[in-house]
Amino acid sequence: MVDDHGVDALVRQWTQERSNDAEAEEISRIASTWLAEGPTTVSSPGIPGQRSKGGAKSWVAVQSADPVYLDAMRRRLPDVPLELLSAAAGYWQMVGGLAEAEQWWDAGISPLDQRALDYRAAGLVPSDLSRRLGPLTVLEHLRRGSAPAWCVARLQRQRKDGVA
Repeated sequence: MVDDHGVDALVRQWTQERSNDAEAEEISRIASTWLAEGPTTVSSPGIPGQRSKGGAKSWVAVQSADPVYLDAMRRRLPDVPLELLSAAAGYWQMVGGLAEAEQWWDAGISPLDQRALDYRAAGLVPSDLSRRLGPLTVLEHLRRGSAPAWCVARLQRQRKDGVA
């Protein structure tokens, strides 16, 4: 993954919480049994825009994230649970394209790290992360806790002063 131990720790914690939860397993078993006993003619819920061509009684299943995003993320992170990949892909799908998510990734910020969305909202772009602000790069400043807005202001000042 990326050299961000916070993301690795989050993935480990998330996986551990979901893998050893006996209550969740019991709930899943009961729900599966209940659904298996139910009538098979009941259609899945949905909205009219999700209806397939089969008429009002059939529905199209809704996916939380585009399969293209999931495939790209799964190639880079094969050991991360599908639910976590799906959630991260859903966020990136809402704010930008797959190419942009991969640019952030290549610049050193994993798409699983939701701070990337904060950095993006503050006005940073992936190419800014390797730029230097004094002895450190922008990415190093961010990892040490500097505010994204501070980094953006310093970068703008460098551009204005003709340093960059």
